[in-house]
Amino acid sequence: MENEILLIPDKSDIERDAVANSWIKNSGKVLRVGKFWEHPNNINNQRVTIYGNDTFGLVLAQVIGVELMFPKDEIISTIGLKWTKRQIDILKLSEVRPSLFPTFIKPVTPKTFASKVYESHTAFLTEIRGLNPSERIIRSDIISVDSEVRAFILNQKILDAALYEGTANLDSAYQFLNCFLDECTVNLPKSYVLDLGYNNTDGWFIIEFNSSWGAGLNACNPDKVINGIREATINKP
Repeated sequence: MENEILLIPDKSDIERDAVANSWIKNSGKVLRVGKFWEHPNNINNQRVTIYGNDTFGLVLAQVIGVELMFPKDEIISTIGLKWTKRQIDILKLSEVRPSLFPTFIKPVTPKTFASKVYESHTAFLTEIRGLNPSERIIRSDIISVDSEVRAFILNQKILDAALYEGTANLDSAYQFLNCFLDECTVNLPKSYVLDLGYNNTDGWFIIEFNSSWGAGLNACNPDKVINGIREATINKP
């Protein structure tokens, strides 16, 4: 990371500041960017890494000509009930039928509408009024989540995992996650973040996959996950 540049939003944030401090400890440089829609002045031919929210990362990556690594939206619906403990589908808005409710729905495009359990088709239609019927969503059977773990993954190995909700046993979460990583045959990127949930009936299960460049630490150690964050930005030759 020597002389490489980490680009983060200029607004102070405890987790991003922790990542920035780790980056500096590894001899890197940190540039806080306010106008992320403009090309930063202080970038020459140095390798850059982006770490921030979705809008910040996606716009800035386009401006400076790098690519961001993220898991495909449909991955969560293809990994099997052994790992999700619930049925998950990728649907268009036009394919959502009244018979599906109540159900959990989240947008594929972040922040398009609220991610939550919708009790009725009518309530959902009210929420999505004005959206394109071809917009895709992730629909999931409702499952109880008593505890949650976040894990940063690089090359199908756990960089760090931390319990950030509830009081479940972290060792058992590691065992479940290592089994998934050993048996996984789906096309996941080199670097990503995985969230696990737990309840007493179903045990551990995968909640969702996220991008390493956009995910918060959620109690993970920045020194352990910094390489995963770095690999999530692809610099072109």
